[in-house]
Amino acid sequence: MSAHPMASRGLLLTASVGCALTVIDANLIGIVLPSIARDFGASFSEIAWMVSAFMLSFSALLLPAGSVADRYGRRRVFLAGIAAFGCSALLCGIAPSAPLLTAARAVQGAAAAFLLSPALAILGNVYHSGPERDRAWAIWGAIMGLTMLASPLLGGVLVGWLGWRAAFFVMLPICATLAAATLAYVGESRNPSARRLDFAGILLFATMMFGLTFGLIGGQKYGWTHGAVLAGFGVGVAALLGFIAAERAQAQPMLELRLFRDRRLVGGVWAMFAYAACVQVMASLLPLLLQNGAGLAPLMAGVAMLPFGITMFAFPHVGRLLAGRLATPQILLIGLVAAGLGDALVGWGAHAGALGLVFAGMAVIGAGGGLLNGETQKAIVGAMPRELSGMSAGVSTTARFSGVLLGFAGLSGIAAFSTQRLLAGQPDGFASAVVAGDLDRAGAGLPGTAPEAALALAQTAYMGGFTTALLGAAVLAAVSAAAVWRLTRARSDRPAYST
Repeated sequence: MSAHPMASRGLLLTASVGCALTVIDANLIGIVLPSIARDFGASFSEIAWMVSAFMLSFSALLLPAGSVADRYGRRRVFLAGIAAFGCSALLCGIAPSAPLLTAARAVQGAAAAFLLSPALAILGNVYHSGPERDRAWAIWGAIMGLTMLASPLLGGVLVGWLGWRAAFFVMLPICATLAAATLAYVGESRNPSARRLDFAGILLFATMMFGLTFGLIGGQKYGWTHGAVLAGFGVGVAALLGFIAAERAQAQPMLELRLFRDRRLVGGVWAMFAYAACVQVMASLLPLLLQNGAGLAPLMAGVAMLPFGITMFAFPHVGRLLAGRLATPQILLIGLVAAGLGDALVGWGAHAGALGLVFAGMAVIGAGGGLLNGETQKAIVGAMPRELSGMSAGVSTTARFSGVLLGFAGLSGIAAFSTQRLLAGQPDGFASAVVAGDLDRAGAGLPGTAPEAALALAQTAYMGGFTTALLGAAVLAAVSAAAVWRLTRARSDRPAYST
């Protein structure tokens, strides 16, 4: 690369911080949700949609955001994403109700897609080969790891000292600084042969994710056999079939489905999805368990996330050492098995009310996630042709955040359903408050019972509900480990591809 070293470092840090901003937001929300539930008196479904709305628009737009950036200019789209992210963070911070906050979160998720995709494209365009590429991605990975480590602490400090709205307002100066750095260090680039936008694919993929998410969240609220829930799942499946048909019918589709004839690619995508649904989603779920189940204050919950964050940060380095001795299928197997064991250990600790077991399990989950983080990306990229590197990045990030979205909707729905079952016979208002995580309202809302006893009952039920969800995550990780091991060890049967 011929750029001046200072400009090169500035570009690398700017694009990396742009990527990290999406991680900061995703990790802060787990810390602030209990405070939001108390302020708005929100129901479980309203709280779940505050997370899911962000992930839904984010995952649905990651692939098209990359195409837009390639066609209209990566720096231009990156700046637009920064501006939209800052404005939507402001809307989140001033939202007067749960529905308006959810709408603002959906806008913020769309903006995040137009942050992450062009940022990755900028890095891939500048650092595309040789030792500079390896060094750049190592720095990028370190920044992302540090962000995951620091975000819960930042969230705990902000909520504890300034309130949950500060977790959104803090994005404004970060966005302003990031925009200034982009203008100073990032040059414009585009792909003159970029593919046209696949509007049918975008709409059908978003509809599929919405239908499945609605079914997973609505199952707890309405019952799993309710007509609306079954309709949601039906819409999701129908949209998936429509998406497959639409992509097959196009000469230049958003996603080359014939590449999935290669079982190694299917295994890599499955591994990424399982990693996101069983590990990465815990950045949002574990703070809820620590605050609503264990009764920790937001700041202490942020501190308590350190076992998860430290091993998530440290074990990618262990993975690089193992890569010299083990093949990708073996590392994926070890990572998924560790994730499943960690999920089961946290579930055991929640059931027993033993925080020591919970913290130990969090560390094991983080270790498995650290092994999987880079190796899943390698598995996907290695199974796709080099000329489709942009598509491989889109497939990877879409699988990752689809896993977070469906993992959160599914596991939180299981936890809520199980919690309600444990509170059968209690007043509906009490059970609803516990499921939503509004323990202040639950503690004061059980007639004939002292507030301390009501709070203890609420926390026990919440821990019990999470036990079921975490055991579900452990089963998913175990099944995924077996399937990924079988698929990624298959010989290459990549179909011929030509541009």
